[in-house]
Amino acid sequence: MSKAVANLAVRSCVALALAIGCAGPSLAVPSFKQVKSDYAASDVLVQDRTGQLLERVRLDFYARRGDWVALDDVSVALQRAVIMSEDRRFYSHGGVDWQAMASAAWDNLINTQRRGASTLTMQLLGLIDPAYSRGPGGRSVSDKIDQAFEARRLEDDWSKPQILEAYLNLVAFRGELEGVDALSHVLFQKDSSGLNMREAALAAVLLRGPNAPEPVLVRRTCALLGEMGQPAECTGLRDFVYLALQRKSAPWAGRRGLAPHFARLALQGLDKSALSPGQVVRTTLDADLQRFALHSVALRLRELDMANVRDAAVVVLDNSSGEVLAYVGSSGGLSGATYVDHARSRRQAGSTLKPFLYAQALEQLRLTAVSLLDDGPLNLSTGSGLYMPQNYDEQFSGWVSVRTALASSLNIPAVRVLTMVTPDAFARLLVRLGLPLEETGDFYGYSLALGSADISLLTLTNAYRALANLGTVSKSRLLPVAEGRADHAQTVMASGAAWIVGDILSDRQARARTFGLDSPLSTPFWTAVKTGTSKDMRDNWCMGWSDRYTVGVWVGNSGGASMREVSGVSGAGPIWHDIMTYLHRGQGSRQPAMPASVSTGQVSFEQGIEPTRQDVFLGDTQVQRVELARSQLTANQGTPRITQPADQAILALDPDIPWKHQRVWLHAANIAAGMAKNVSWRVDGHIIGSGARIAWAPEPGKKRIELLDGQGRVVDTVMLEVRDVRIR
Repeated sequence: MSKAVANLAVRSCVALALAIGCAGPSLAVPSFKQVKSDYAASDVLVQDRTGQLLERVRLDFYARRGDWVALDDVSVALQRAVIMSEDRRFYSHGGVDWQAMASAAWDNLINTQRRGASTLTMQLLGLIDPAYSRGPGGRSVSDKIDQAFEARRLEDDWSKPQILEAYLNLVAFRGELEGVDALSHVLFQKDSSGLNMREAALAAVLLRGPNAPEPVLVRRTCALLGEMGQPAECTGLRDFVYLALQRKSAPWAGRRGLAPHFARLALQGLDKSALSPGQVVRTTLDADLQRFALHSVALRLRELDMANVRDAAVVVLDNSSGEVLAYVGSSGGLSGATYVDHARSRRQAGSTLKPFLYAQALEQLRLTAVSLLDDGPLNLSTGSGLYMPQNYDEQFSGWVSVRTALASSLNIPAVRVLTMVTPDAFARLLVRLGLPLEETGDFYGYSLALGSADISLLTLTNAYRALANLGTVSKSRLLPVAEGRADHAQTVMASGAAWIVGDILSDRQARARTFGLDSPLSTPFWTAVKTGTSKDMRDNWCMGWSDRYTVGVWVGNSGGASMREVSGVSGAGPIWHDIMTYLHRGQGSRQPAMPASVSTGQVSFEQGIEPTRQDVFLGDTQVQRVELARSQLTANQGTPRITQPADQAILALDPDIPWKHQRVWLHAANIAAGMAKNVSWRVDGHIIGSGARIAWAPEPGKKRIELLDGQGRVVDTVMLEVRDVRIR
């Protein structure tokens, strides 16, 4: 019985050899160059404007493939393990291993073991041509003959290193992992050149049984390590195999992209049916600038760690083209929501909407840069009650010019401007600028002046680009525009009004009241900049432009948690300053040329409310002197006066609160901006402080409250009675 079977096995091998020798011609074998060229990763490769790789976005979800890896970059241990496990005589046969085939035939027929004898060359045929791949029922004798014949032809055209390289890049290892690049970066979390002996042995036995259970893989790996002369590597092998298999769907090691949120947004603008795995998509981003922006975000957020700040976003636009040059959607590992694109998330705008409001009022000739606005207590009736806005520092400055009010970001004057423009008209302008307001201006009411609407950083930065372009708005771009094609641009505000707003926001002196002369908003070249902070310090913004770039920065927390004592100038401001300085490291920035509709002239202010200066005017609105209307002056010709408390008022101390914790606010009017320090308060002959608004700790009795000017003269007096109502 055994002798007959042995003779049958030998006759089968001879018949197969004869068949190969006389087999007819078949289709041409593809070249190594063609196979390598046709190879495609499972990702779309998103590049920056110069061809640098930004991000890989997976498109093929049936298989996971990386880049083609040259044989010289594959671990020698892996090459050795694969050859020993799959094709020991790889370098000595001509495509068909007759000895292995005869041995397999003997085992299959005599020992009833199903054993294959395909060489790496024969297996490669099945990878590059589906006609030679193994079907569900295995291969017939004729299939084997054809495969063996083509393997001989492949060996004639390809070198052994080319065959091994192609095999390692095309073969499936486990699950969705195809090719050595995916295997090494996912299962072993390293480059393929760094695979050690134990990793190589496990990879090799996966080829024999990609879906084999863990105990089988452990046994086979240990056996292969023994054959390779490394039996000591079997120690702890079970745990090693277990951990490796747990990573079969792990993130790709070493593939920390520069712009994950941007890449996905850019691909959304393309026809998905036109995208294919391995395709390269060129974008507008600048990889070097993107790296710097990421570095600045990480550095500045670490500095704010104790202030409960975790997230940030950055958008940089080219003023002329609208191209997105940098786009940071998240702070990465510092963020509590890494996958959230904060550059597109909608948050309250804070004071960042004020420049558009003032531009609208200037264009309508309701105001000039030197018009005076009252920064004093304001109560506005609304459908839901009284709206009483407050400044950021909870102080009042009295009469201030438009230039000071906007540059110093005073809230109450902005609300007064909105009463002139109307919320509905202002909301329509914001929509024309591309901001995603979902309600009418009447819905937001007067709070719209202080940024109660939710907007995204990307749309807000592009709206600021409209100011940089003197009132012209167009869409921002993530992909290079086709040659000869330009996006439609629309004029949404007068160029003169936009220019004046830029002139105000670039004025260090005008913003010194709130921000000082030395802050992150100051640059050694021309820039216009505005900050914003939303309610309860949930959002920080810093928006600004130079003659070439517009930069927008948001800082906060993804979940909306409040920051601790962080404003736009201390939170988002330093990042904005870093990026703007980087952009102009080799070149300066100059203020855009003044439009013909703008003129300049010297102007003085009554009572020295603000210093005499050169200022700018739109159209025929130029004046030489600014005076308060007579109705706004007291009988003492505009001298300061006490507005709170009222004369002859009676106050009662709360019996449940200790005296030392109770305060009465003393308010004065007709105090010009910057002159509050020139007035002081005196109670019963004792000076208690200076300024337009101070807190006083009252004591029981009749009190005489006096307001003194800079020369110590009494300019106003009120009498007050404070009663102690405790039960005796």
